[in-house]
Amino acid sequence: MKKSFLMSALLLIAAAAMAQQPVITFQKTEHDFGKINEGDGRVSTIFEFKNEGMEPLVLSNVRASCGCTTPTWTKTPIEPGETGSITVTYNPNGRPGRFSKTVTITSNASNGTTKVYIKGEVIPKQAKPVNQYNIKMGELSLKTKTVNFGTLLKGTNKTQTIEYANLTDHDITVGLNYDNTYLQAVLSFTTLKPQETGTLNLNFDTERCKQWGPVKAYAWVIVNGKEVRTDEFALTLLAEIEEDFSQMSVSEKQQAPIAEIPAEFDLGNVKAGQKASKKISIKNAGVNPLNIRAVVNNNPENLTIGVQKQVIKGGKQANLNTTVSAVKPDGTPLAAGTYRRQIEVITNDPQRPKSKITLVWTVE
Repeated sequence: MKKSFLMSALLLIAAAAMAQQPVITFQKTEHDFGKINEGDGRVSTIFEFKNEGMEPLVLSNVRASCGCTTPTWTKTPIEPGETGSITVTYNPNGRPGRFSKTVTITSNASNGTTKVYIKGEVIPKQAKPVNQYNIKMGELSLKTKTVNFGTLLKGTNKTQTIEYANLTDHDITVGLNYDNTYLQAVLSFTTLKPQETGTLNLNFDTERCKQWGPVKAYAWVIVNGKEVRTDEFALTLLAEIEEDFSQMSVSEKQQAPIAEIPAEFDLGNVKAGQKASKKISIKNAGVNPLNIRAVVNNNPENLTIGVQKQVIKGGKQANLNTTVSAVKPDGTPLAAGTYRRQIEVITNDPQRPKSKITLVWTVE
């Protein structure tokens, strides 16, 4: 009985003590900014609170969940019955999309640590044309001057788009010229008004392209009726043309050509400033003819590759006539030492359509 009375007394004392403490209450604990524009800058909201306790209320810390959110608050003690405020500012710059942030309030209130929340959605700002179209071709501005069509299977088409703009204060005209039949260009506008934008659609028709493997071509932009074939006005067009073997039947695969090509070939010794030639044998170990589609040589200043036969019958062989030059492009001899370079042979062998050969030679 005495223990029960003592416990009740202690609880009453604790309750009385708590009643003397400050109590923080908020008019709202959440604010939805809705949709805000990134370009409009920071936005703020105010959370007002009241001390409904019997002692002064002191906020010792107000902390946001990330650096994009900044709180400021009433630093002086809030007397019982008085109000204070917390201003929460959100910076949307560089943060497009939805957001939800928490602000944690630490105080001497009897109800302990409290939290308020903000949320909303940032609408991305539109980049200024001057920042988007940073390639200059005379008075025309473009986003890029290189178009990479990627890997294309023979018989397919692909279209890529280049965006352009007139950032001047007067009309300009736009045109395009190119020296091949596998490209087709469509300009949305041939005359651009000031601050107007347009698109250039480039279609690559692989059926018309006679090349295999890496393809590099150029198109020339014509501004205000003047065609200038310099790097400034050149569009670079890249693609990789491959054969489509996916529709081959089992019997076609069994009868397919098989390219036997060495992985490495020693061209021997060559004197500095001189040239030397050797033949690299390629054999067709299959049944149907082996077509040598292309030989990719990225070192034309030192290597010359000639194909003896473009078509090799089953069981037969042919040569790559290879000449190595121990001379630099400026005409000076190569330094003495061993050199290694790669070429790539592209064929209609469905199992290995691309074969790399490492060519080795020693300059004396």
